[in-house]
Amino acid sequence: VQLQASGGGLVQAGGSLRLSCAASGRTISSCVMAWFRRAPGKEREFVSAISWNGGSTYGADSVKGRFTFSRDNAKNTVYLQMNSLAPEDTAVYYCALDQDRDVLAPSHRRTWPYDYWGQGTLVTVSS
Repeated sequence: VQLQASGGGLVQAGGSLRLSCAASGRTISSCVMAWFRRAPGKEREFVSAISWNGGSTYGADSVKGRFTFSRDNAKNTVYLQMNSLAPEDTAVYYCALDQDRDVLAPSHRRTWPYDYWGQGTLVTVSS
């Protein structure tokens, strides 16, 4: 299974980006998917997670109201729409797949349920 994240780049504060994560090697349609990020000098932190059909999402408090997680199971791809970006959103963003669960649980805010990780895409927000 491979997860290919893309869509990162340099954007000014207040701008928007849409990240994509395309999976290959298995279908994502029965999997919880998530985004995490790691800012320079910090540990990886949870951003958002989505249930198998997109019916439920979790989001970190820091991104609520600004980031939207969606999925297109037919395309085997998930998306993170990021609006009102701020310098503190600067990080490498990683997508992740939990192959054992299709509905969200509190544990999906942690890294351990996820079996596969993408390589990361860098988002830089300038002030």
